[in-house]
Amino acid sequence: INSVMNLKYLSVCLSIYLSVHLGCGIPDVPPVVTGYARIVNGEEAVPHSWPWQVSLQDIFGWHFCGGSLINENWVVTAAHCGVRYIHRVILGEHNKAKSGEKIQTLKVSMVFTHPEWNSKTINNDIALIKLASPASIESSVSPVCLAETNDVFAPGLKCVTTGWGVTRYNALLTPDKLQQVALPLLSNEDCKNYWGSNISDVMICAGAAGASSCMGDSGGPLVCQKGNVWTLVGIVSWGSSTCSTTVPAVYARVTELRAWVDGILAAN
Repeated sequence: INSVMNLKYLSVCLSIYLSVHLGCGIPDVPPVVTGYARIVNGEEAVPHSWPWQVSLQDIFGWHFCGGSLINENWVVTAAHCGVRYIHRVILGEHNKAKSGEKIQTLKVSMVFTHPEWNSKTINNDIALIKLASPASIESSVSPVCLAETNDVFAPGLKCVTTGWGVTRYNALLTPDKLQQVALPLLSNEDCKNYWGSNISDVMICAGAAGASSCMGDSGGPLVCQKGNVWTLVGIVSWGSSTCSTTVPAVYARVTELRAWVDGILAAN
């Protein structure tokens, strides 16, 4: 029993060390992922267990895209979300219908869209939002780590995507509570079996295992664990127009876009 307790203690200490040392990718509230439940059908996330999750909202408070906090000043999302200065960045939210949550509502200072974003091929589907004021890092709000350029995430690895997206095809309303789904990564070769030449090196695929991310999750995170640390591997980009759970969803590949992100952050 003592050895088990010591292992648990060491594990907690390691997590705390990593969180402080890296400053990213370690939620204060541990997520619980039960497997291949589907955002199409919905599995509610443990409240505030994905503290980098952003809701991008219009001036009427309507959620239109997701995003990920990558440090106190910056959020990453999809270029196709079309973020503008009038939009708002909401942090610390779990239940959109609940008014008592301690959320942070931040304004947009600058938006940087990848210069090679192509709306026809959907290549380089990434944008960076500089916040007008820094996010306050706390239990329900903290950044995700960004995949490094040379990181390798193997096909078959189970990763997680989150959002307030449509939970079934043709649903009129998005869920109030943050949803999550575990999805296996696919190689680009396997993904081309579904999507053909639409798949490029700046994309990564996940799903086709009875689960899918769907409309309304655009711009949100696909995260994988690197050691004990949650790492942003993909940005929800495109997929089946009918929310098919037998066809993989496609994400902007962060390893291929990391150099551009670093350049923007360094210059601004």
